[in-house]
Amino acid sequence: MVFKHIILAYDGSENAKRALNVAVDLAKRYEAKLTIVEVIDTSVLVGMGLGPVPSEVINQMYDKAKRDVEEAKEKATSSGVKEVEAVNIEGDPASALLDYAGKVGADLIVTGSRGLSTVKRLFLGSVSSRLVHEAKIPVLVVK
Repeated sequence: MVFKHIILAYDGSENAKRALNVAVDLAKRYEAKLTIVEVIDTSVLVGMGLGPVPSEVINQMYDKAKRDVEEAKEKATSSGVKEVEAVNIEGDPASALLDYAGKVGADLIVTGSRGLSTVKRLFLGSVSSRLVHEAKIPVLVVK
């Protein structure tokens, strides 16, 4: 199998950084485009019963996500990946990643085994688990 477009599900966690290393290696090996995607999930704040969420909290989430993917993009580019894109999208992480992968015609999703969203995982199951079960393309989970 040859991969032409790899999606990396990223959140800045240690597991995501390990997944970045694997995604970079695969992108170089296959000369594939690498798209680093971080999903901003503001619903987790509402689900915690915090009521109306101050806009500065949401802005901080967006700023962190933008910094995360830009740092990861810089690492991928400096490691020799020719085509790298950094993207932030909003929504439920697993659903948003699957939708995005379908829209851009990705043929592999790389993800860490666990990310930062521990509270939500207790209720909905992990993002990586949902990706493995629901994706129509291969998913590589990095531990």
